[in-house]
Amino acid sequence: MKVDFWQLSSDPVGKVVALIAARVLASDERLLVVAADADQRKAVSKGLWQAGPDSFLANGEAGGEGADIQPILLSAETDAQNGASHVIFADGVWREATGFARAFLLFDDSNVEAARATWRALDGTDDLERAFFRQDAGKWVKVA
Repeated sequence: MKVDFWQLSSDPVGKVVALIAARVLASDERLLVVAADADQRKAVSKGLWQAGPDSFLANGEAGGEGADIQPILLSAETDAQNGASHVIFADGVWREATGFARAFLLFDDSNVEAARATWRALDGTDDLERAFFRQDAGKWVKVA
């Protein structure tokens, strides 16, 4: 599994989720977006619906009608009812990501220490590849 750490600095979570989601959907994959807070999931959903005129990103809430067919599913849990192969932890909290091909941990200055601890905890894990990205003048750059 690939695990990408994305350190947010200037873009809000919703915009970054939309950026990643567009790439995931372009590769004909499905996505699960996890955040414990319902208000944060609602904000992410709004960001996905309003991502831009050329990037309509349909999404729905886990447990809702049609959750199993949603290309992007929002949830408080890592249960991918939509069969997602990719997961984004939008709230900066790492959870067990079994069964996913790729996981994205989004974090900002408020939870950078927890992200560092997760990075260290995943070090040496079999079949796991880590990468670290941060924004540089608005552009996302792979640092490690």
